[in-house]
Amino acid sequence: MRHFDLSPLYRSTVGFDRLFNLLDQATSNETAPSYPPYNIERTAENAYRITIAVAGFGEGDLSIESKENALTVKGEKQLVEGAEKREVLHQGIAARAFERRFQLADYVQVTGASLENGLLHIDLVREIPEAKKPRQIPIGGGSAKVLEAKVAKAA
Repeated sequence: MRHFDLSPLYRSTVGFDRLFNLLDQATSNETAPSYPPYNIERTAENAYRITIAVAGFGEGDLSIESKENALTVKGEKQLVEGAEKREVLHQGIAARAFERRFQLADYVQVTGASLENGLLHIDLVREIPEAKKPRQIPIGGGSAKVLEAKVAKAA
């Protein structure tokens, strides 16, 4: 993949740092982590769900943090003192520590999370403030009639 130099854009714009950082990350040659696997689905017009396969992890082993426009999910198996040691002959279920980050769009908030059958579900919703929503502006037909009446009286 080509690498694009965005430095001219940094010099001539203000306030687009986050957008340019996302473009840099998308065009970088680094391989994206593939563990654990996940799905992102749209459940309604402004609702989304991230489902992460976390087999072998319990609620105490997982942490979810939402800060600014980033969602971070971490998983780390807690060592239990006094647990008997097991000799694993084949380990096909990966229980290694992980950290998965998701960039959230503006006004996307985490509404809840649940863990069932080895799947971590994180529900998100986009709530646009009323001031940012498009609104209809009525055409002032009444003010035009008032202006016509004033012109007619003056003549």
